[in-house]
Amino acid sequence: MIETYSEFWDFYVREHSKPLTRLLHFAGTSLGLILLVWFIWLGRWYFFPLFFVVGYSFAWFAHFVVEKNKPATLIYPYWSLVSDFRMMWFMITGRMGREVQRVGGERG
Repeated sequence: MIETYSEFWDFYVREHSKPLTRLLHFAGTSLGLILLVWFIWLGRWYFFPLFFVVGYSFAWFAHFVVEKNKPATLIYPYWSLVSDFRMMWFMITGRMGREVQRVGGERG
């Protein structure tokens, strides 16, 4: 059982070792956020659940098809959400590749 966020982050990075997985997470989270802002702008609160559906569909496809592992969201929902945004920031700033190497590199 993972007890600290630091331990979880290393686990999260290993579970997102392939570039395509990270790209799909980035795309899904970005599209989900765009939809969220759009729904708020239009005042269409009843569409709010689509924000989650879009974000998670990209991520879960990546886990089941690309990484062939289970999404960490199922066990650690809060830390997973925080880590999605942290990973996005690391990707934008060009640091995610170093994180993957630091925790053990890309799995074949």
